[in-house]
Formats: sequence, structure tokens, C-alpha cells
Amino acid sequence: MKKLNTLGKVITKILEVFHWVGVALMIAAIICSVAAPNLVGYFVGFDAKECCGANLEVYGFEVNAPVVDGKIDTATFVIFGIGSVIILALMAMVFRNLNKIFKKSENTTPFQKDNVRLVREIGIFAIAIPVIGLFVSFIARLVIGSEAAEISIDMSGIFMGIIVLCLTQFFAHGVELENDVDGLL
Repeated sequence: MKKLNTLGKVITKILEVFHWVGVALMIAAIICSVAAPNLVGYFVGFDAKECCGANLEVYGFEVNAPVVDGKIDTATFVIFGIGSVIILALMAMVFRNLNKIFKKSENTTPFQKDNVRLVREIGIFAIAIPVIGLFVSFIARLVIGSEAAEISIDMSGIFMGIIVLCLTQFFAHGVELENDVDGLL
């Protein structure tokens, strides 16, 4: 169990750092798209074609941005970038919370009040990710028009968030049972 806990801490910390790096790179890409739009291809990839557009995707939030004269539409890219920054930050927080749960449960029971809060936050973050994608897609439709870009959202995160929130209730009950047992001893 100790090896699994150590492995969990290492993996969750690596994933958290990767997501924060993704946030920083996406912010740099947004700034680049406004300051030097011809360099955006380095962030997006070189497979963006005028016929098909540039397919941008992060955690189920997908935008097919139009490409004109070899350049991706700046407004579409900026709106996608803002949504991506928020989504990647939420995922970084999920892995941060998982790491904290592993650390807090290292030499003791996982049924602790702080862990219940951390699991509840993970559920909220999981629900917030597709909701942010939906909100940003509405903003994109208003700003760039309904015909300019194709936008797709995967709503399965809402169901995962609900499942995690339900599991939170079992953790809360576990905390109560731990307190009752401690009170008897």
C-alpha cells in the first residue's frame, strides 16, 4: 500500500505540473496570437489547412477554427485559449487535490475531514470543466458568429462530477464512523 501511495503522489504531482505548464503555454499562445498572429502556427501545429480549419481541443472542449491565408482566425483562437486556460487550471487543481489526499492519508486513514473537502472540490472541478466549455462556446458564438467556427463540448465531466460528489457522502460517513470509534476507545 505504501508503494501505491508513493506512486500516486508522484504521478499526481507530475500531472499537476504538466497542467500548470499547459496553462502557461496557452497564455503565451494567446499573447502571441494577438501580438504576432503569424507565429500561432507554432503553438497549434502545421496541419491547419484552409479547407478544414485548425482543430483545437482540450478536455472535450473542441473548436474547429477557420484558417485564412495560412493563419488561424485570431478571435476564435483567443476565445478558445481563454477557455483552455480555465479548463487546464481546473484539471491542475484536480491533480493538486489528489496529491493532497495521498499525502494526508499516507500514515493514517483516508477518512478525514480535509479529504472529504478535497474530494468534494474534485467533484465541483469535474462539473465546472464542461460548464466552462459550454459558457465559452456561447461567448464564441456571440463574438465570432455561429457560422465562423464549429464548437463541440463533451458533457461527460458533469456525470463524473456527480459521481465524485456522491462518493463524498461515503467519505463523510467514514469520518463520522472514525470519530465514533475514536470516541469509544
